[in-house]
Amino acid sequence: MRLATILMVFSTGLALSQALAQPPELPVAPSPVPNDVSRALAPEPSGQPLGQPVEQGPITSTAQPSASGMTLAELEAMAERSNPSLAQAAARVEALRGRCVQVGLYPNPTAGYIGSEIGNEGRAGQQGGFIGQELVTAGKLQLNREVVCQEINQANWAYQSQRLRVLTDVRRSFYEVLVAQQTLELTSQLVQIGEQGIKSTEELLKAKEVARNDVLQAKIEADSARVFLERARNRYIAAWRNLAAVMGARDMPPRPLVGNIQEGMGQLTWEESLSKLWAQSPQLASARAGVVRAQSALSREYAGRIPNVELQTSVQYDNASGYTFASVQLGAPIPVFNRNQGNIRRAEAELIAAQHDVKRTELELQQRLAVAFEQYTNARYQVEKYRKDILPNAQESLKLTTTGYQQGQLSYLSLLTTQRTYFQTNVTYLEAIRDLRMAAATIEGNLLSDSLRAEGSGEGSGQ
Repeated sequence: MRLATILMVFSTGLALSQALAQPPELPVAPSPVPNDVSRALAPEPSGQPLGQPVEQGPITSTAQPSASGMTLAELEAMAERSNPSLAQAAARVEALRGRCVQVGLYPNPTAGYIGSEIGNEGRAGQQGGFIGQELVTAGKLQLNREVVCQEINQANWAYQSQRLRVLTDVRRSFYEVLVAQQTLELTSQLVQIGEQGIKSTEELLKAKEVARNDVLQAKIEADSARVFLERARNRYIAAWRNLAAVMGARDMPPRPLVGNIQEGMGQLTWEESLSKLWAQSPQLASARAGVVRAQSALSREYAGRIPNVELQTSVQYDNASGYTFASVQLGAPIPVFNRNQGNIRRAEAELIAAQHDVKRTELELQQRLAVAFEQYTNARYQVEKYRKDILPNAQESLKLTTTGYQQGQLSYLSLLTTQRTYFQTNVTYLEAIRDLRMAAATIEGNLLSDSLRAEGSGEGSGQ
């Protein structure tokens, strides 16, 4: 019995050593995750002969991209169509366009009846009608529209900000789901190894080649793997629900995503990122448009010093004389007390505030970029460290442990522990890539996120 076990272990070790000769790589595309995640990911027997270590090579996925898998571009298009915050921002722009029309409309004329000397000498007196019109001076209506036009410009930039928030949220959620999807695949493999480990140690116990404690440790390893799988499953479900909410499709069931988490990871630099942020940030563009709006508002208030003119004309028929006559009235307020000085002072202060808001926005963007860039650089260092050192070392450790077990120098428990470490290292590597992609998406999205947060509901609403 022991000779047969040694032969099986030796043959498995040869296959494992050949598999580990290649550097570890992650899946190009994840396998589809059906709606019934719990059923689909239940561990199945691996078919490995009992009494042998589970054969484990580089962690890769054999699944090909599904024809029904969703790409990042498709998700972005869905979000732009369905995310309610974009429709809300567009409605604000349309509301301001209506206001722009209204503030430039000329005042309606007034018309009415006029009668005087009624009953004088028993006659009907003078009967007639009048019409009046307020004459708007100093181009105030055009200035009104110029102010609102700048508000429309700001609202358009707000729409662009919201669009970037939506796209950033979609991209971050996409990477979150993609990593959770691949983590599910890895942890399900770990569960299979744990189940097989129990069977293997029980067979070795029957052959009196291991102690009872090794069987117990194998069961602990298997239970730990089930905990990892349950957490990965819950992480996937939560990530998908978050993605569905961002897309405005809260009832959409989970679908497989197609993508390579490692592709397109260009290196960002602080100087280029900051320069790009100041040049392309819609928040900064909106602040600059606010200065132009404040200047237009100040011009409007200066024009308010010139009063409008009231013109009225009337036509009456005198029943006593039989004559028809007309009269004209022309009047305007005398700017003695009110020269619009309060509104001018307010507009001047608002212009100064708007000018300082541009500088404040630049500094705020730099401050937020510093936080995001720290997260990016930490994640990038972690990814590079895992790729160059930790993953190869974990792979080599598994290879040496397998060889040591084959030669009788290490226990089967050591092999199980090393296999679990190898899987966990790959999962941690996936998480590091996820953090890197999410940080890069935030920076490339001009630090705009939290698309579903209502304006003014907290600090995150300004991001």
